[in-house]
Amino acid sequence: MKEYRFYGWQNADVPTVNEEYKKVKNPRHLYDLLSEIWCADTCAPRMRDGWSKENMTLGQCSITAFLAQDIFGGEVYGIRRSGGNYHCYNVIGDCIFDLTSEQFKDEVLSYENNPIQSRDVHFEKEEKRLRYEFLKAELRKLISDVR
Repeated sequence: MKEYRFYGWQNADVPTVNEEYKKVKNPRHLYDLLSEIWCADTCAPRMRDGWSKENMTLGQCSITAFLAQDIFGGEVYGIRRSGGNYHCYNVIGDCIFDLTSEQFKDEVLSYENNPIQSRDVHFEKEEKRLRYEFLKAELRKLISDVR
């Protein structure tokens, strides 16, 4: 069995609720698929200098969390970071998972009492909306080949 390192991977067994993405079995499977897509172009521009294949989840949080929400439902929450930005993750019922938590290495994040994040607010930034749309389009292409 593959070892995952993202927060909540052990309990990330929520089913796909969006028929368009029925080939995506669960959040671990989504992580596997996104591992083939995440790149410097999908990374937040302010973080691109630090992006690498070894740290592929860097700068990918909001676009990944909102895409996971499209597929599995639930809510996107945000952990306030220094500088005022939020690190986004998913909550579906009692299942919490953070597909991009690996970027923080050994830092322990608190997944309690964080505010819900609004897609409208995040996507007011056109570059972020475009990165999300690119990630979504690439995932659609990839799953069209999955049997």
